[in-house]
Amino acid sequence: MPSVTRVVLAEDEVLLREGLVALLNRFDFTVCAAVGSAPDLLAAAREHQPDLVLTDIRMPPGRRDDGLRAAVALRADRPQLPVVVLSQYVQTGYAAALLDSGDGQRVGYLLKDRVAEVTEFVDTLRRVADGGTAIDPDVVRQLLHRPRDPLAALSAREREVLALLAEGRSNASIAGRLHVSEAAVGKHVGNILVKLDLPPSDDTNRRVLAVLTYLRADAAS
Repeated sequence: MPSVTRVVLAEDEVLLREGLVALLNRFDFTVCAAVGSAPDLLAAAREHQPDLVLTDIRMPPGRRDDGLRAAVALRADRPQLPVVVLSQYVQTGYAAALLDSGDGQRVGYLLKDRVAEVTEFVDTLRRVADGGTAIDPDVVRQLLHRPRDPLAALSAREREVLALLAEGRSNASIAGRLHVSEAAVGKHVGNILVKLDLPPSDDTNRRVLAVLTYLRADAAS
């Protein structure tokens, strides 16, 4: 990622949009365009070819999931385009749709409340721009606390590890959070991938597929 990350921002609430622009400018992001509708987001992203797209889900003209659909369309054009979407509520189906777009990586789904936690918010944007995946912890908890067949074989500890994986954490970060060794985390991750019957691939892709497995199951329930 370049030292200055170029961002296209889409948010229809003027005060929040201007606040996000000011915040991004403080932390070495350059806002190429700040727009208020999904069609304008599509046009701006295709014109500026940014390093990151940050968008609200509910946008004009429909004020439903127009922002999300625009983000998915942009990732159809550029599968590796980093995208972070903001939502007022926990909507796991939207998270699943986003993770299903493009190559399944470089995506983030955050609740708007997280914007107030400035350091965490900025770190999440940088992580996604660097190729990571970040799902809001409230979304992860809602998904993992409801039993679904694809996750039935996972132990309680494996579910904890999967929740932290979905937040985009590394093995070292997970080990620190759970107060266990990195080797133990690696073993849990390996067990999760085996129990979810994921095809052999590189570790990054298999982690994303693990997240997709339970998001898809939730969206279908």
